[in-house]
Amino acid sequence: MDTPRSEQTHTDHTSRTASVGSTGEQMDYLDLPVRELNDDADLREYTTETRTGEIIKPVKSNATGKMEDWKLVTFTIDDPENPKNWSKAYKWYCTMVVAFTCFVVAFASSVITADLTGPMESFGVSREVSFVVVTVFVIGFGVGPMVFAPVSEMVGRRPVYAITLLIAVVFVIPCAVSKNIGTLIVCRLIDGIAFSAPMTLVGGTLADMWKNEERGVPMAAFSAAPFIGPAIGPLVGGFLADNCGWRWLYWIQLILSFVAWVLITFTVPETYAPILLKRRAAKLRKTENDEKYTTEAELDPRPLGQKLRIFLFRPFQLLFLEPIVFFIAIYMSVLYGLLYMFFVAYPIVYQAGKGWSASMTGLMFIPLAIGVLMSAACAPFVNKHYLKISEEWNGKPPAEKRLIPMMFSCWLIPIGLFIFAWTSYPTVHWFGPCIAGWPVGFGFIFLYNSANNYLVDTYQHQAASALAAKTFLRSMWGASTVLFTEQMYNRLGYQWASSLLAFIALACCAIPYIFYFKGESIRKFSKYAFSDDEEKAIKA
Repeated sequence: MDTPRSEQTHTDHTSRTASVGSTGEQMDYLDLPVRELNDDADLREYTTETRTGEIIKPVKSNATGKMEDWKLVTFTIDDPENPKNWSKAYKWYCTMVVAFTCFVVAFASSVITADLTGPMESFGVSREVSFVVVTVFVIGFGVGPMVFAPVSEMVGRRPVYAITLLIAVVFVIPCAVSKNIGTLIVCRLIDGIAFSAPMTLVGGTLADMWKNEERGVPMAAFSAAPFIGPAIGPLVGGFLADNCGWRWLYWIQLILSFVAWVLITFTVPETYAPILLKRRAAKLRKTENDEKYTTEAELDPRPLGQKLRIFLFRPFQLLFLEPIVFFIAIYMSVLYGLLYMFFVAYPIVYQAGKGWSASMTGLMFIPLAIGVLMSAACAPFVNKHYLKISEEWNGKPPAEKRLIPMMFSCWLIPIGLFIFAWTSYPTVHWFGPCIAGWPVGFGFIFLYNSANNYLVDTYQHQAASALAAKTFLRSMWGASTVLFTEQMYNRLGYQWASSLLAFIALACCAIPYIFYFKGESIRKFSKYAFSDDEEKAIKA
């Protein structure tokens, strides 16, 4: 018999109704081990606190053919081992540690762009080869999550954080002391793969700790970190490169990543509920001498072959067979490529065009960072607006409602790019291309969060694979853009090169509008999109 309703206090998060927040607010669904379990698995164990700490589940025995009761282990009411019940002060500490880690990773991806001529001169290689150092790191960002996301579901978040960050720290050292370009490229690729793990896991870690009603501000802090890092990287890197040389661009990564590794490894405990409950079940089997204590992951896992298909092949199935995933991934790839193009375009406009130093050029990224911080500050208001829409739809709004912030903010990107393009003449005041970063930075987070939220609400069970597909394509395109940006600016000129990017971004503005009005029709014909009869209920 199932645990009586009177013994259940509340559901911290459910697969659908709790999915009502801004960035990561619906990460709860990703927080469940849905890819690990069979489709008919009972997920209440992970979503419900009970008075007895268990839910009775009758299962037919393969040995006897009879129904046997198993005890699915749950958190008890106000359980101190449930990360959602930790004190707010400690949860905020853990939030700041993982957000700092996310910032360090993003910082490491961009700081070296402040001085790509240093390695070029030291090793006697072409400028194109020096850009490969940036490219391989971003490629690692796309490859790593395909492995680390499923591994974290099987062993927990903490081991993945600790091992990958340690690998990243170790391989920064040969970058800093490298004697040839080959060493630099190989070690940067390894660093990119290793550093991708924190970026993959941070959103889930915050969803582990914060309840829906608490999560707006913590998720806003996390959302800003991946975009603040690339904006601050060239700023800090410019001053370091001018005064200390290019190798210090790697020593600063070593210092920051070592601090992040120490903090997250030794001060942030495991937060993934399925792993915590699995450990509790093992302890109860031993102390109570009762083999009936178990978890759904142990009782009803998927066969290994099925897991591999879901983990490795499903992202590519969604990418190439689902129009929603494909076009959202294309849009995010354009934006991500644009961000890395900026790291090349700013030095072209300011250093080559105006004769500025790397440190002075780095200061021009400040409006971009301010735009990111301001949009992050708006996240709670976006969340409040979505909650209002959710109430109007009885808690079951169509996934397309997630696109509303994207429909407004998408225009900011081409606006910023057109400003950057036509103020980039060497004779025009420096303020023009500088201030162009503000609308771009302000628009990024709204677009990024809306895209993630839309994919999660649309695919639910397949959400992790949909996000993996988006991340893979985004990283591959972002990695390639730095290889041809300089040639594009030389061939087309500063103004028309940036204008081309602006026109591409302008064309992409159609994507959220098409899916907002036609997305529901597209989902009806989808093999993988989430479907729920209640979702079709008429608006109240």
